[in-house]
Amino acid sequence: MEKYICSTCGTQYPPSDHQPESCQICEEERQYVALEGQEWTTLDEMLKSSAYNNKISQEESNLYSIKTVPEFAIGQTAYLVQNNGFNLLWDCISYLDHATIQSIKELGGIHAIALSHPHYYSSQIEWAETFNVPIYIHEDDRQWVMRNSDHIIFWSGESLKLHEGIDIHRLGGHFKGGAVLHWQMGHDGKGVLLTGDIIQVVADRQWVSFMYSYPNLIPLPPETVERMAGKVKPLAYDRLYNAFHKIIEKEANLAVQRSAERYIKAVRGQLFQT
Repeated sequence: MEKYICSTCGTQYPPSDHQPESCQICEEERQYVALEGQEWTTLDEMLKSSAYNNKISQEESNLYSIKTVPEFAIGQTAYLVQNNGFNLLWDCISYLDHATIQSIKELGGIHAIALSHPHYYSSQIEWAETFNVPIYIHEDDRQWVMRNSDHIIFWSGESLKLHEGIDIHRLGGHFKGGAVLHWQMGHDGKGVLLTGDIIQVVADRQWVSFMYSYPNLIPLPPETVERMAGKVKPLAYDRLYNAFHKIIEKEANLAVQRSAERYIKAVRGQLFQT
């Protein structure tokens, strides 16, 4: 049996004798089915092709990015956060090979995996089984887990402490269980927020935005964005990383708050006339 991976979103499905008829993640309005139709691959096929590798880069002290080259599926970046002997993988990618495993072991391994939302679940079970670690997913997104495992811990409530100085906060928005990671010691103690695309850094790197569906350009209600901004306002962070290697280098908390204000005014028709 094969564990098929959707080529468009990168989600791995349970072992099966046949390809799934469809990808539940892609058929929902927050994703899409490619124009060519539903296509599948497997991790074994990706490994045998020798077409891919994972680029691991140090972003700052105790923070490494992990990205598949050439880009696969959604093309997100995962991050390895090192915090006083505790290594957390934030978000996940589909491709995992021996070189990646060895490089991560040299960095101290992985002690836990935490996810921002379902579009980045990818082959999270492969990663969890390889490093024998738990996966933390908010229970509000349980229905979007395509491959179940005893490694998954469904957490509840508005925040969860994973380790001293590392907390997950549920913001909702893009997905009901959409979460961000607050790393208090990041950026030389000024604090870092890793957001996936629950909070999305935009082109000029001075602003962020918020969406229900990015590929289909479906906005969130202003009340939802106001609530999301309110949840991160008390957190101490000066830098923000999204899932696509876009970074707000400084004063990120201020950027999120002013961006939320701009978004709300725009959606309510108070920012411009057109």
